Amino acid sequence: MGGSQGSIRGRDGRGGLGNVLSGIAVAIGFALFLGGFVWGALVYQPYTVPTESMVPTVQAGDRVLAQRIDGSQVRHGDVVIFTDSVWSDSPMVKRVVGLGGDTVRCCDAAGRLTLNGKPLVESYIADPESTLTGTGSGKASDVTFEVTVPQGKLFLLGDRRSISLDSRAHLQEAGQGMVPLTSVSARVDARAWPDPAMLARPTTYAALPGGTSSPGPLRLQVTAVVAGAALVVLGAAYGPLARVLGRTGRRRERAGARG
Repeated sequence: MGGSQGSIRGRDGRGGLGNVLSGIAVAIGFALFLGGFVWGALVYQPYTVPTESMVPTVQAGDRVLAQRIDGSQVRHGDVVIFTDSVWSDSPMVKRVVGLGGDTVRCCDAAGRLTLNGKPLVESYIADPESTLTGTGSGKASDVTFEVTVPQGKLFLLGDRRSISLDSRAHLQEAGQGMVPLTSVSARVDARAWPDPAMLARPTTYAALPGGTSSPGPLRLQVTAVVAGAALVVLGAAYGPLARVLGRTGRRRERAGARG
């Protein structure tokens, strides 16, 4: 009698090793799911892009995820969020072109931006500008300039150069459009909505000292959330599925016995 009841409990999903494993799966799933969300909230901040100055990298109204960083982690080519009272009281988003000690000039004979005398292949910019406005020059910038970036400062440009109010708009001011490293609060790592995608690191800066930044842990966090949700669903489904299979098996056994 006891053996028969144990067998039934094992088959209908109310006991046995299967229930133990399903409970463990649910517990691990919840830990991964909640842990991924909490981890993401600690590392990333959401930000809505207010203007078209970073087209085509991000569009006005795009929701992006920006990894919280400090100035020491900024690298060439990063798309950063910063707040500088000279520019605006609101957070702004631009691309880092020059770091302390760099000389940034525009333009060379081919209309390219140069960094320390070397032309940049800026695949991320809207080029030529004439394709967007009908009046652009096709150069990396319609504003001619040459600046040397002081230590602890950044030279920032938008990707849609024809309309971006960036460091070039402040060249005649005392700081020549430079922004302190300490004003940076985050680096854009991915678009979250409406077109989710990771932001690529521009290879044109890869050979410079310090190279380009590495992506944050967003992919790992998303994987943890998705895996956690899958484990919770599978673990929770085990009991009902086992009971259905158990009842089906017993009906087949009874039908076989009568036959």
